[in-house]
Amino acid sequence: MKFETPLIKGTLLKRYKRFLSDIKLEDGSIVIAHCTNSGSMKTCIEENAPVYVSPAKDPKRKTKYTWEMIFINNGWIGINTGHPNKIVYEAVLNGEIEKLKGYTHVKREVKFEDSRFDVYAENDKEQCFIEVKNVSMKEGEWALFPDAVTTRGQKHLRTLMEVKKQGMRAVMVYIIQRADVSKFGPAKEVDPVYAATLKEAYENGVEIIPLIADVSPEEIKIKKEIPFFL
Repeated sequence: MKFETPLIKGTLLKRYKRFLSDIKLEDGSIVIAHCTNSGSMKTCIEENAPVYVSPAKDPKRKTKYTWEMIFINNGWIGINTGHPNKIVYEAVLNGEIEKLKGYTHVKREVKFEDSRFDVYAENDKEQCFIEVKNVSMKEGEWALFPDAVTTRGQKHLRTLMEVKKQGMRAVMVYIIQRADVSKFGPAKEVDPVYAATLKEAYENGVEIIPLIADVSPEEIKIKKEIPFFL
């Protein structure tokens, strides 16, 4: 996924009220940028760290910028939770994910029962529903999800089990927007119900694909799959 307009460099002053951040731009001005990540972000917040923001497309929007990424541990960490869906959609469409190659028809935001999944793919052999989650939390070498309790995430897992039960392919893709990790797992201490439901889903045929994304101010692209442990 390439950024449509050039990003603007700045420095993080603070994040507050979950959805707001104060950013000091290189010209010395201080702007308020929208933060799309509603989680705690406790392992990807570092005051005075370099950041990039994007200008808002809608001139009527209250916040004129969106916070895109932060530089920590010698690498960029993507914090915009709106991007992973598009990243996976483009990657499946272009056959860039090894385990999700070979689909001739790919769509975004497709409903199944009372849930809406991020990506739907099919060919003449199978139908596949894909749910995408953004991962930014880190503990040692682990990338963990979620970083806050997610009842919506639990619901998606249960619906994916129903997809599999009806004979279709069901896949959870975790896009890890940081490179300083080597394995993935559920954040059991944060949301034990989600962790237990993910294990149940996997045991019932739901596939798990954790992917590290290479984040840069020019683009975000899938780099590699890493192992997961439940």
